[in-house]
Amino acid sequence: MSDVDVEVEVDVDAAPAESAPLVKTVLDMLNEEKWTRATLSNYSEHQFRELDELLKDALEKRLYDEIKKACDEHLSHTKNSIIALYLSGMINLSRQIIDDSSLVSLVTIFVDNHKVSIVKYLCERILDYGESKFALRTLADCYKNDDEEDRVTGIWERLVKADYEEADLAKSLAENAERQGKSDEAVDYYKKALHRYINKQQFTNVREIWAKLLDYCPEEIDFFLHVQKRIAKNISQDKAVALLEDVYTSCRKRNDIDTAIDILKSILQYNERDSRARQEITGCFREKYAAHSQLEEYIRISNLNQSYRNVHEAIQDFEKHIAFDKGNFVYHRTWGVGRIARIQGDDIVIDFSKQRDHSMSLKMAVNALQTLAKDHIWVLKAIWKKEKLHEKVKNDPEWALKTVIRSFGNSCDIKRIKAELVPSVLSAGEWTNWNTRARDVLRTDPSLGVSPANIDLFTVRERPVSRDEKLYNEFKAERGFFERVQTLRSFVAEKDVELDSDYFIEMHTYFTAFLRSYSQVTEQVVASYLLLKDLAGRYPQLGAPQLSFPELFNGIEDIPAVFLGLKEAKLREEFLSHIKLLIPSWPDIYIKLFPWSLTSSIIASLEREGKEEELTAMVRTCFENYRDYREAVVWLYKNAVNTPWFARAGISEEKLLITLIHILDISYREIENHRDTTENRKINRQVHGILFRDEALASFIDGADTDAILRLFTYISDVKDLDPADKMKLRSRIVDKYPDFHFFGDTEKTLVTRGLMVTLSKYNEKQRQLNHIMEVEVPANSKDIAFALSLGDLRENAEYKAAKEKQDILNSTVAKLKDEIDRAQLFDPASVNANRVSFGTKVRLLNNSTGEEEEYTILGPWESDPDNKVISYLSPFGGAMLNKKAGERFVFSINDEKISYTVQGISAATF
Repeated sequence: MSDVDVEVEVDVDAAPAESAPLVKTVLDMLNEEKWTRATLSNYSEHQFRELDELLKDALEKRLYDEIKKACDEHLSHTKNSIIALYLSGMINLSRQIIDDSSLVSLVTIFVDNHKVSIVKYLCERILDYGESKFALRTLADCYKNDDEEDRVTGIWERLVKADYEEADLAKSLAENAERQGKSDEAVDYYKKALHRYINKQQFTNVREIWAKLLDYCPEEIDFFLHVQKRIAKNISQDKAVALLEDVYTSCRKRNDIDTAIDILKSILQYNERDSRARQEITGCFREKYAAHSQLEEYIRISNLNQSYRNVHEAIQDFEKHIAFDKGNFVYHRTWGVGRIARIQGDDIVIDFSKQRDHSMSLKMAVNALQTLAKDHIWVLKAIWKKEKLHEKVKNDPEWALKTVIRSFGNSCDIKRIKAELVPSVLSAGEWTNWNTRARDVLRTDPSLGVSPANIDLFTVRERPVSRDEKLYNEFKAERGFFERVQTLRSFVAEKDVELDSDYFIEMHTYFTAFLRSYSQVTEQVVASYLLLKDLAGRYPQLGAPQLSFPELFNGIEDIPAVFLGLKEAKLREEFLSHIKLLIPSWPDIYIKLFPWSLTSSIIASLEREGKEEELTAMVRTCFENYRDYREAVVWLYKNAVNTPWFARAGISEEKLLITLIHILDISYREIENHRDTTENRKINRQVHGILFRDEALASFIDGADTDAILRLFTYISDVKDLDPADKMKLRSRIVDKYPDFHFFGDTEKTLVTRGLMVTLSKYNEKQRQLNHIMEVEVPANSKDIAFALSLGDLRENAEYKAAKEKQDILNSTVAKLKDEIDRAQLFDPASVNANRVSFGTKVRLLNNSTGEEEEYTILGPWESDPDNKVISYLSPFGGAMLNKKAGERFVFSINDEKISYTVQGISAATF
């Protein structure tokens, strides 16, 4: 393109009178550009800097939308308007909108006209908002034409990070670092190039770089094993085998026999009929076990070097047999840990602690015994002094973790680790502190990772695992979608995150897949969109999701359900933020979402928008439908009850409290029926705290009339699972204010026919007894059972039988205590009625047979103490006295003897 005129084909409409002055300025500039027929030679960096100042002013005045609209309308008539292209493109860029066609067109115009200084300025302005492959390539060309090689290299380094498909540049940078003696840097770039050539299926380049990396870092076996799997998948298995053979050769040169065996096993996985690999692995086994007394015999028995037997079965058989040799340890489920004393022909002789010189055939030993490494935790328990093992485990969690994990197939969870250490090595008290330290080790130690198949299983890596690989393995092992969101966030939390690594790409692809193939907008689809958009904001080279949020949002069928499905707080915040910014009807949606989100930011946003009438209507809806909006009712009472819009709902204090009492009752019943137990316990604690700890009920009683108090207390009395102590305190508060208050249902007969009348002190004592059994005795018994199980054969295991008997006793005691506590009706001393013999009274009796006076206190079975004249109202004698008035006579029969009594007097007992 030559130095062309930039002109408008049609006039730009004059700015409307009501438009902002800055918008009018832009329109005037566009008109001036047209009328003066500005040529490209007239443009310099200075003009673009002035445009940048204008953009800054527009941002402060929130005029981006008006200016962009004017520029886009202008571009519809002329595609070469420099001002319109720049302003529209920069506004798009600042908003992270994918469409960068305006700036690409603008840069191309100046490139074609050889305006290098402007091209550089424009590219650098684009890069101010994040890496752009187009801007970087263009800038690199500019620096190359100016012979600025150092700057070219810097741009290439950025381009390799931004463009995940750029393989040749990565290779060139690696070779450049190699020439400068920067081997670590060279390795990093060679690895990038290798991955990219694999994606392009360019095996010649792959093999060349593979050889380079084998020279530089032959010990990074995990890397080579990981990459060969991708080669097998993307190119072919034969090519993967060819590269594995190179790794095998490298291992043999370094005398790394164990890794050489692992490589040969991988080769045989691809082709079990590979005779050379079979021959090589037999040779490796001979070299590794050269000192083994039964080596050749075990090779013969397993048919390892015979082609007619399946090679994998032969290897497994050989490795199982080779573990049996003099001095090695074994485990028998009855006799425990033993050591092989000698092997005589087909017989093996083992020394167990309780069974010395035990002989069995090799075939039986292979089937009946478990071979143990010399550092297996069971072996250490058997041969180390208890004090030595205790100190080592206690002071060195890293060693202890690796020892236990390796002991069980290099796959172990925390429960198994605890079972092995408590109580045989550590006490329960020591475990608590040790466990905290151990979890720190599991999180930070590079040689400890998780199983890719199960996030709960930990493994020991012979070669330290990188932080990225550790997080990637956790990502693969996670079962839940939102746990994977957290893992990806952790992955990108580092400053120098490798966005083109296999690990990141696979994790990123997992979420992009949700947006590519969804039929329904679920919480996973929304979460994927928000997460990917957040990542694109931080790393523009990733590219934002193609669809818009309004488009996605319009596909949501149940907005509250999707919101509740977002199990991460940050995702919920981003969801609400996007709704407010991009959905015009956001206030209505906020009102609809509040009962589920319960966030003060929603209320504050609605208040700022003057939506108080809507808030008042929401309050009425929540309280009228409290069964569906229990959490919202509690939140509003705690946080908004004093706001004007809440007051305008016209809900009386009595109705507010009655609603809370209903919610309390519902939560108790839901807990009892095991429905949403965690959520209901939370609601229950909150409402109980409002009513009793914060004294909302007490405050109401102090200012209410007797009718209102009676209604309120009736509702409280109907909450059968409420602690009787709470009811009693509330009753006492009422009696203190109104001494003659008559409670609904009160009669002279104070005893109830159902339940068990108890005093507060005995009730608390029984609660403490139950808590002690549940929190101390039951856990201790569980540990005793676990320890007894570890001893082996249950048929002759006295410890196991004793522990199980104790378990039965504890279960029976717990069941009995729970039943009694559930039936307990707490006695209120203020309710004692001395007109009749009842619970809580002291009775003077005249024994008409002897003429002697006797005095008894009537309480319950928990307080009964006949030696001290305390009689249970449920006992035969107590039952005979119940409801008698002073002066009444009654007859009590005992041991076929009838005794006549007269009630002399009744008074309230002292507590």
